[in-house]
Amino acid sequence: MTEPLPRQAIPQRLLWRGDSLPDDTGKIALSHDVEDELDRLVASLDRDPVPLLLLRPEDFTLDASRALMRKVKCSLDDGPGFAIIDRLPVERWSETGLRAVWWLLASLIARPVAQKWDGTSIYDVTDLGRPPGNGVRPDVTNAEQNFHTDNSYNLMPPHYVGLLCVRTAMEGGVSGIVSFAAAHEEMRRYHPDLLPRLYRPFYFDRQREHAPDDVMTTHHPMLESQDGRLIARLSRFQVMNGYRLAGAALDPEGAAAIDAFEAILNAPGVAARFQFEPGQMQIIDNRALGHKRSGFRDWPEAERKRLLIRLWLRDHGRRAYNG
Repeated sequence: MTEPLPRQAIPQRLLWRGDSLPDDTGKIALSHDVEDELDRLVASLDRDPVPLLLLRPEDFTLDASRALMRKVKCSLDDGPGFAIIDRLPVERWSETGLRAVWWLLASLIARPVAQKWDGTSIYDVTDLGRPPGNGVRPDVTNAEQNFHTDNSYNLMPPHYVGLLCVRTAMEGGVSGIVSFAAAHEEMRRYHPDLLPRLYRPFYFDRQREHAPDDVMTTHHPMLESQDGRLIARLSRFQVMNGYRLAGAALDPEGAAAIDAFEAILNAPGVAARFQFEPGQMQIIDNRALGHKRSGFRDWPEAERKRLLIRLWLRDHGRRAYNG
């Protein structure tokens, strides 16, 4: 268990608010050199296919792409904690080619790892028509999400989360990202008595992503200090489910701390919000930033439905879901 980080340990680069971020923050353009290089790659893989999980960047000539992703990595690790890369030409590539390019570009940031216990390593974020609940992740519904970190309930969550937009919804689905460092300092300012509770454990629902005889919950803090930096593992949705599964009552201080932190995250101007466009890629530091999207109404035709392709990335632990 750790105590709240001292003020001087919070990096200035992460103390941003959405309403004060310049419009070009984290935005990185796909140059003609990169696009030409990737056009050649897609043509090569369409001609001589290779299974996605076997693709490695070192097997291809990707000099321009490597330079691009070094800029992205700098924005993640030394900048605001996110990058939006604009954009892949989804309208002219095959779907297999598009997925291969996304896999290879993301691999230049860190290793793609399993996103489900069964080893699924590339994941379609699309509405399956079911309400969120135990065993149904909110990302496969059209419901409004709370700010969260991906896989907050797992033993080893991903370091980075990447989303490639293939198609947008008919209406809604606005994305938001928020800095936990900035929210942490707002908690210190307005709720100093409740901030330490976020550093103590909560139950989290594991979403049935585990062996049949394994426990259904984890028990860990939402905020931690690791090697002098703030690490967040946040999901109100999974905490509420976790306490029900554990047969325990959330303590009043814990409930008040979650409510106060949620109110800060959702206060006007705190988050940066944007509408994804087809071909755009978003990568965030999953330990430093939270993300969400608004509810949406989808197209009636199956081939037009909203589709994002998600990758989880980390270089520590194993590639398996539990790390």
